[in-house]
Amino acid sequence: MKTDLSAALFAQAKAVIPGGVDSPVRACKAVGCDPLFLKKAKGAVVVDVDGNEFVDFVCSWGPMILGHAHPAVVEAIRETALDGTSFGAPTPLEVELARLVCDSVPSLEKVRFVNSGTEATMSAIRLARGYTGRNVVVKFDGCYHGHADSFLVKAGSGVITLGIPGSPGVPEDIVKNTLSIPYNDEEVLETTLRDEALDIACVIVEPVAGNMGVIVPELSFLRKLRDLTRELSIVLIFDEVITGFRLALGGAQERFGILPDLTCLGKIIGGGLPVGAYGGKKEIMDMVAPDGPVYQAGTLSGNPLAMAAGLAMLNELRKPGFYEALEEKSRWFAAGLEQIAGNSSVPAVLNRIGSLMTCFFTEAPVTDYRSAMLADTDRYGRHYRRMLAGGIYLAPSQFEAAFISAAHDRSHLEKALDLTESSFKKMAKS
Repeated sequence: MKTDLSAALFAQAKAVIPGGVDSPVRACKAVGCDPLFLKKAKGAVVVDVDGNEFVDFVCSWGPMILGHAHPAVVEAIRETALDGTSFGAPTPLEVELARLVCDSVPSLEKVRFVNSGTEATMSAIRLARGYTGRNVVVKFDGCYHGHADSFLVKAGSGVITLGIPGSPGVPEDIVKNTLSIPYNDEEVLETTLRDEALDIACVIVEPVAGNMGVIVPELSFLRKLRDLTRELSIVLIFDEVITGFRLALGGAQERFGILPDLTCLGKIIGGGLPVGAYGGKKEIMDMVAPDGPVYQAGTLSGNPLAMAAGLAMLNELRKPGFYEALEEKSRWFAAGLEQIAGNSSVPAVLNRIGSLMTCFFTEAPVTDYRSAMLADTDRYGRHYRRMLAGGIYLAPSQFEAAFISAAHDRSHLEKALDLTESSFKKMAKS
């Protein structure tokens, strides 16, 4: 595998971009190597600037559920771009996509488009505070809701990948209104939410944690969360930026049958272009300006290219049998990984739901932030480098998800299984 051009580009990038990357995990520090610079992708394969090809299990961190450069999505973008790329004004496309999103996600009565998952979550908690007249946000250890100030308390994703305990630049006056508690812990949940002195406006949760690695919730935990927030008039926010349109057409809330008050979306609804959204009950969403006093705005919100790509993407996902086929493919691949781990002396635990999965290099079950932190990150780094050398592109962090797309076929998955088995055998000897 040649990396001459990637190495040269990384050196140039570090001179003009902090760390040489526009998002920290991409620097690959956690896996002990330099990043590859990608130039193109098609289906389940990405190609770097040196011409190396890789089977892609990152899928642009989730949104490429159809695979890269899907013809319907590419054509929608092309046709729309011919008429202009941005107007800063309403377009028919955003009305059409809003209707389709609301029809698909069970709890959504109204939705507002923004430009990223971070914008969606920060807007949702502002709305929850405005609606309730309260201040405190409750989140869960290891869950990541973007890089807004309020969310960088015991956060997941790049924060734990890089071992950052919080972030300089976040004022104490803001952090004091964010409370982080253990994921999947019903006792702490009830004690916290019933504490009237806390003045809790909302609880925000990844219904399936995907930013400390994939951690599937106990169904009783989510049900208790829904029951308590309803009883105590606390706004429940599902951050479905990863799980939305990934675990089912209606996301995790459809899969689990538990409806939040507000939902945050992103990734897939832009078809691979920058987009986010938040929505929910009409009575809450009607608090958003210009109908109500809670202000949120964005010049590029509802961008026509993103709306067109999202429409093309969602129309493909609505075709009969799409999710059943993706589930079966993911189940078969996960069974292969579990068999490899089971036949090896290397401690490994596979967490999976739908087409999301993480292999943790640890012995004990991974059910929360504490148990995720027991994973052997050095071992993951060695595994990552071996897989990359063999043509498999994984997330450069132990604490991220692997994604299966509709474009992955049996040959792609078998190649990944063969290389995984080889990697595990080498680890067992070392």
